Amino acid sequence: MTILDHIEFSVRDAEASRRFYEQALAPLDIARVITVGPERTRSGGTRHGFGKDGYPSLWIHDNEAPGAGTHIAFATNERAVVDAFHRAALQAGGADNGPPGIRSRYHAHYYAAYVLDPDGTNVEVVCQHADSIP
Repeated sequence: MTILDHIEFSVRDAEASRRFYEQALAPLDIARVITVGPERTRSGGTRHGFGKDGYPSLWIHDNEAPGAGTHIAFATNERAVVDAFHRAALQAGGADNGPPGIRSRYHAHYYAAYVLDPDGTNVEVVCQHADSIP
């Protein structure tokens, strides 16, 4: 298992960046897996997810200034680790950006917590397994 689940960052123009990444990442066998329309996003912009084997590990979105909306998600197999991360990150001075819990808008087993680091980067830890219950 990799330590990273996914990375997301904002771009000026989601469609121009989509075209760029589709072409630039093709030699790596990385392709666009999914597009999420503005009506289903936090920022109201379009999101494109790229990856291998049908899983989007790189996300780009527009409707936020480039640099704003930077997001990194770490993967774990245990929901208790999500809870521990959230507590530790808050104790370390992070700002709560979403307490541990199911994020059903992604899928029924997406258990995650979000904290903003000192520079405002949205740091997430996510467990995507149904059999790990807090």
